[in-house]
Amino acid sequence: MTSTDPTLDLVRAHTADAVLGSIFFFVGATACFVAAFRHRRASRTLLWFGVFIGLYGARMLAILAETLHLYPHSAWPMHVEVLGNYVLVVPSLLFWAERTRAWIQKLFLLLSAVGLAIAVAGLITYIVWGKPYAFIGYSFLLAVGTMLLVGPLPAFPGLFHKYFQVQSLVLRIVMPAIALLVLVINVLLFFGHPPSRYIEPVAFAVWVFAIGCEAAKNTFDNERRLVSIEGELETARQIQSSLLPATIPHVHGLRIAASYQPMSAVAGDYYQFVPVDHHHLGVLVADVTGHGVPAALIASMIKVAMQSAVAVASQPDLVMRQLNQILTPELSGRLTSAAYLWLDTELHTARYSAAGHPALLHWKAARHQVEHIESNGLLLGIASDRDYPDRQLAFNPGDRFLLYTDGLIEPENAQGKTFGEDALDTVLKLRRSLAAAELSSALLTALRNWQPPKAVQLDDITLIAIDVVEEPLRLTPTGRHLKAQEVS
Repeated sequence: MTSTDPTLDLVRAHTADAVLGSIFFFVGATACFVAAFRHRRASRTLLWFGVFIGLYGARMLAILAETLHLYPHSAWPMHVEVLGNYVLVVPSLLFWAERTRAWIQKLFLLLSAVGLAIAVAGLITYIVWGKPYAFIGYSFLLAVGTMLLVGPLPAFPGLFHKYFQVQSLVLRIVMPAIALLVLVINVLLFFGHPPSRYIEPVAFAVWVFAIGCEAAKNTFDNERRLVSIEGELETARQIQSSLLPATIPHVHGLRIAASYQPMSAVAGDYYQFVPVDHHHLGVLVADVTGHGVPAALIASMIKVAMQSAVAVASQPDLVMRQLNQILTPELSGRLTSAAYLWLDTELHTARYSAAGHPALLHWKAARHQVEHIESNGLLLGIASDRDYPDRQLAFNPGDRFLLYTDGLIEPENAQGKTFGEDALDTVLKLRRSLAAAELSSALLTALRNWQPPKAVQLDDITLIAIDVVEEPLRLTPTGRHLKAQEVS
């Protein structure tokens, strides 16, 4: 007769527990890591799945350590077991809160709060008075009650699909089976017939597989949707980019630089040049309220509307009026600010009109000062029958005009103070010797330095700098004036 080692027999008897506990813990930890790395709201399903599975696995390993006396002088296995007993129900309920809607979702959030309160009370009782099971019955009733409530619902497809966002067929099949098993186990316990100790871990493994399928399907579906959305946004960005001027127009006596920094893939800012001939140019800058695709769609509508205003390009007030008449019925409450500047380099005059837009800045070289040109009517989109003021200006070589959107002046520093027009004035004065393109870079650099180091861009930024320069005309042998653009 062969004698056996009782300790070895005990270890063999619990091999399955060790394997399953390790698998559960590893799967849970991996799911938590992936969810944390992804950092998206849609990853919460995966996060709560990971916490639930990982905690259950840790609890199994802690119970095994106690059974085998692996750490006879340490209380940590008991601590982990008690923690698991009380807290395990909370991530389970939060998982279901992510997969439900309407009042059912609110119910799960309420139950998770109740579960957390029970866990806190139980753990305090354990830590202070050394009673590990004082509140465990309440936690047990909460878990069983929730399972019995949720489990049978797939048998009622209309109700289930109305309130549950469960996509996995596996989970819809397993839910009633697990609910029935929970009921059977508790009936047996009530009559003093505890089931086999393998039933719980095996049933839990099946349940883990089912909710794991749901979490994985939800994660992959979200990834596919995200990839699709990113592809559509890239297409929208390319389309919007094609709507903006591809080149800077060449106008006698002007040097122009345009800077355009959208906050996201697509933007609500828009600018357009209306070159009429070598001596006349219209410049439009617009800013649609809001961001993203809706604002970008309206910005594209401005380009279409501007085509009808080209005939009156030399009259800014009429340009604003026509834009307002065309856009107001289409804007659906999304207001738009806009500014239009007309430049005549033959007469050295300019005309300006705006609709609720930040002031045009005019650097006057002769006086070494910046003039703020206000010529505002109502924002586009409020009322289609409004008139707009028209401001006439004179300019000379060495002057400079600056058109921009509020994304350039509204960013705040660490003290909450906005960059503002005063900062623009300062940069214009200090950097007056820079060319238009270099000035634009200097302004954007000053804006970045104004903000905290890790500040994110909160609005689209558009900046048009226009320098007035001296370009002498040459005479041909026939006496015709030759424009600068014609000089090779």
